[in-house]
Amino acid sequence: MAKYLLLKHYRGAPSAVNDVPMDKWTPDEVTAHIQYMNDFAKRLEGTGEFVDGQALAPEGTFVRYDGEGRPPVTDGPFAETKDLIAGWMVIDVDSYERAVELAGELSAAPGANGEPIHEWLELRPFLTAHPNTTE
Repeated sequence: MAKYLLLKHYRGAPSAVNDVPMDKWTPDEVTAHIQYMNDFAKRLEGTGEFVDGQALAPEGTFVRYDGEGRPPVTDGPFAETKDLIAGWMVIDVDSYERAVELAGELSAAPGANGEPIHEWLELRPFLTAHPNTTE
């Protein structure tokens, strides 16, 4: 089994076929989209392929360690993940091909007018071993 991260993007990915922003959807369209995602995750729980998934709130901040005391916190002026990543799902599957198959299915979640979004999802494998380095 190999773990993969499926990333849903607000922007930065190629445009979806049904490229209507979620803030333009009706409440019923949002509900249908979330239900599709929940049903997808529940089905993968049944096959043992679902690990976790979350939608992300749009607000967030950057934090870094800058010595002792209070760390600096900023809200810009650079592109931030809160502007880019809408949510994620972790799957644990037998093959890369299965990961691609599931990502394709997830990209068909309904959007505006109940039509599939056909959004681009970023599929990234988890690093399974530390890279070797030589000096």
